Order: sequence, then structure tokens, then C-alpha cells
Amino acid sequence: MGHIKGLKCRECGREYPIEPIYVCEFCFGPLEVAYDYESIAGAISRKKIESRQQNLWRYKELLPVDGEPQAGLNSGFTPLIKADALAKVLGLDELYIKDDTVVHPTLSFKDRVVSIALTKAKEFGFDTVACASTGNLAHAVSAHGAMAGFKRFIFIPATLEASKIVASLIYGPNLIVVDGNYDEVNRLCSEVANKYRWAFVNINIRPFYAEGSKTLGFEIVEQLGWKAPDNVVVPCASGSLLTKIWKSFREFKDIGILKGLKTKVFAAQAAGCSPISTAIKNDTDAIRPVKPDTIAKSLAIGNPADGFYASRVVRETGGYAEDVTDQEIIDAIKLLAKTEGIFAETAGGVTLAATRKLIESGRLKKDGVTVICITGNGLKTQEALQGHTMKPYHINPNLASFEETLGKIKKGQ
Repeated sequence: MGHIKGLKCRECGREYPIEPIYVCEFCFGPLEVAYDYESIAGAISRKKIESRQQNLWRYKELLPVDGEPQAGLNSGFTPLIKADALAKVLGLDELYIKDDTVVHPTLSFKDRVVSIALTKAKEFGFDTVACASTGNLAHAVSAHGAMAGFKRFIFIPATLEASKIVASLIYGPNLIVVDGNYDEVNRLCSEVANKYRWAFVNINIRPFYAEGSKTLGFEIVEQLGWKAPDNVVVPCASGSLLTKIWKSFREFKDIGILKGLKTKVFAAQAAGCSPISTAIKNDTDAIRPVKPDTIAKSLAIGNPADGFYASRVVRETGGYAEDVTDQEIIDAIKLLAKTEGIFAETAGGVTLAATRKLIESGRLKKDGVTVICITGNGLKTQEALQGHTMKPYHINPNLASFEETLGKIKKGQ
């Protein structure tokens, strides 16, 4: 694996070999994959990338795997949509939506990270994969794990939406429902991971798993004609997605694929779980854990593992953060559907609502190219919209009944 140097502590810089480990044994800092960018620059080019299949593996030189992919062959290369109607409402010059609600097998960006994690789990020789999840990761591990022949253990909070529970069970994993919030579930999983030789994708496989998020950023650059956007708005749960999108931009710059990089990175959170945006607004490095209370359950991580690093990226790039109420989330989901025909889950509502507030405050400028990241499909969180949509019209099975209703519709009744 000549393009990979090994693992490196993000705090003290100590280096480690490629193994299923995730914490520095000296300073307890998180480990991250380190690459040999000089060798990668000679092995990859725009032309080579464009010649490959349209999935996330078209960027394989910048992903931490030894050989051929073992999962996720149908994941990635989701649409980048020029959102003119929504741009007009928001007052933006040029707006794009990176739409991860479609194409992926389980309809969220988590298919990206799981594709990398399970390929790496195969390379390490694991026969069982597991995760702590707020829903989307549970779906991805259940589905991709089934395709790859793994035994699967999925741990979720008991308060998860019913539709998300069904969307995991259909793949036949061992689904463990825990009476606690995500942070409590994650702590339990850390104990389980220490006892059983399982590949926990977001614990002992986390350094490799997290690299899958870079593919979203790589695609944005390629789909913009090999240019980075002026602004990108990213929803934050653990904060990892935001940091990896920024890392993808920097990597393309380092190997010469991007000629310039001036992107401002903005963070979006729900008001009921906003430790990262609170730290950014207070201009502090301290990420204070909170107890989540929001309809955006996929973002409900009160103690975000990458919160410090996400806030640092936002500051270094000149971005900012916003957090939004449940009602603002619902209104944004409806606005996105009405203007661009995209049905986003609650995390997408957070991203759009936060974008709107950032524009109104003047933090996000109206000129330039803005990309907002919509990371999951609204079919996953229909419960959040109950009572907040128009009611259907009920008629008798005859023309007179229809025309009576049509008259009321025209009158706006």
C-alpha cells in the first residue's frame, strides 16, 4: 500500500502502522490516515478519474485500502444539482445541492463511509461488523454487511424513528435497542469493542471509515468542473463529515488537481443539539457536551468526537455556524421539496435552515458559488412531518364530486 504512510495522531503526531486502532496510546488523541501525496500525485489525474466507473471508488488512490473494493460498488457519484429556484428564494447568485438522498443503496451519505470501513474490515480479517448509530449508519452497515457476508450487530437508541428501525431490520442484522441516547449507546459500544474482536466501524475502524466522507468533497470539486466552491454548508453530528470534506479539498490542492482553494466552510446544527455551533459562536475551543432534544435525530450527538476539529476548520476557513429550531427544520424540508423537488430527512432541513440564517446575518455572502450538503432521504424521517403538511382531498368516485372539490381548490378553500 505505497500511497499510505500509516496512522498518525492528530494531537501529538505520533505514527502507527495500519491496524484496527483508533486512539493514540500516549496522548489518547484520535488517529487519522496519513498519505504519501507525492506518490499519489504521480498516480492520479483528472483524466484517469473521469475514465472510471461513476462510484466513490473512482478516487481510490486517496482512500485507505490495499486492493480492490469489497463493498460500495453502487455507492457514490450522487447528483450535484444547480438549484436556481431555491437560489432565488434565498437571494444567492449561484447555488448547488449535493444530493446524497439518492443513488446510494440506503439513501444517505453513510453508504460512503461504510463502503470503506467494510472493505478495510475484510482486509483485517474480521467476520463480524458492528456500529453505534442514530439510524443512517445502521442502515448502511446492515445492508452492505449483508452483501459482504458479515455477521452484524447494530446498536441504536430506543427513541429512534420507527421507520429507521424497520429500515435496518429488513436486512436481518442483530439489532440491539438501548434505553439511552446516542452518547450512552456509543459508550456501551466502546466497552463491547474492547471485549469482542468485532469491527466496529465508528470505533476501532474509525480512522478508515471516516475517510469515506472525503468522496463527497471529491465529487463536489469534479462536478463543479474541477473547482472548489466559495462556500459549503455541512450538517454536523460528530463533526467528522465537515472535517473530511475540507480534507478532500486540501488533498486535491496538494496533489495539483485543484489550482486554488478559498472555500469557506459553514457548520449547521439543530438548536436542540448544538455543541459545535455554540463553541464557534462563543469563539472557544471548548466543546461542551449537551443532552440532545431535537427532531433531527441523525444529528443528535451531544458529545461530538470531532467537534474540536470541525470548529477549527470553520474558523480557519473564515466560515461560521448556525443552529435552528425544530419548526425551522420542518419549514426548510418543505421549502426544499417545493422549490427543487428534493425530499430531505431532518438533517437536510437543518442544513438548509442554517444556510438561510447564515445568509440573513451576512455571514454567508450572496455572491460566488455555494454548495449545501443534503445527506439523507426524507423517507427515513416521515414522522417529523406528521401534522405539518397539507391534507389530501377526499372525493366520491364520480366527476361531480371531483369538480366540486376542484372549485374549492381554485377558490383557495
